[in-house]
Amino acid sequence: MAFHEVRLPARLAFGSTGGVERRTEIVTLGSGFERRSTPWAQGRRRYLIGANLRSLDDMATLTSFFEARRGRLYGFRFRDFADCKSCTPGAAVSAVDQMLAQGDGARTVFPLSKRYGDDQTAAERRIAKPVEGTVRLAVGGVEQASGTFAVDHATGLVTLDAAPAAGVAVTAGFEFDTPVRFDTDRIEVTLESFDAGRMAAAPLIEVRV
Repeated sequence: MAFHEVRLPARLAFGSTGGVERRTEIVTLGSGFERRSTPWAQGRRRYLIGANLRSLDDMATLTSFFEARRGRLYGFRFRDFADCKSCTPGAAVSAVDQMLAQGDGARTVFPLSKRYGDDQTAAERRIAKPVEGTVRLAVGGVEQASGTFAVDHATGLVTLDAAPAAGVAVTAGFEFDTPVRFDTDRIEVTLESFDAGRMAAAPLIEVRV
């Protein structure tokens, strides 16, 4: 897909708003009961950025970034500071944060993922854009040395040198970015003084990768 492996500068994200959305289809039956279903296996994130920018330099930086992405054409990385770790935002990443799978004695490739909730009702999110140098991995609760596995930071796939034995838990901890694109082909700036202005909020939407 059309994606640039670059991250929106963090200072341009301060003051952003947004979060996760779900799509639920609800049919009300003649009896008054409801039938609910969803075509989405995962939630989708949306954000608004740029509304709090006042510096003309920052607005020029965002405009330049927008132009380099050709508006909605190319996706990019976005740091969602409210959800950017395998653990809670204020905690330190550990190798046992998230359960990836159990070994079968042959499999060596595991996709990174993050679970929201507990038990069988938990929602699982594929993590395709881990931050380089932050992935920690454990097999059977024992953290693995960095040289014993490789991480594809463009896909979120982790490849171990040796397949874990059958039934052995493979866990991981990591920081990650959200893959997004601009959801507009237009950026608007209002000049308020020689060195300050106001920018209309630019929408971002998560893309599947």
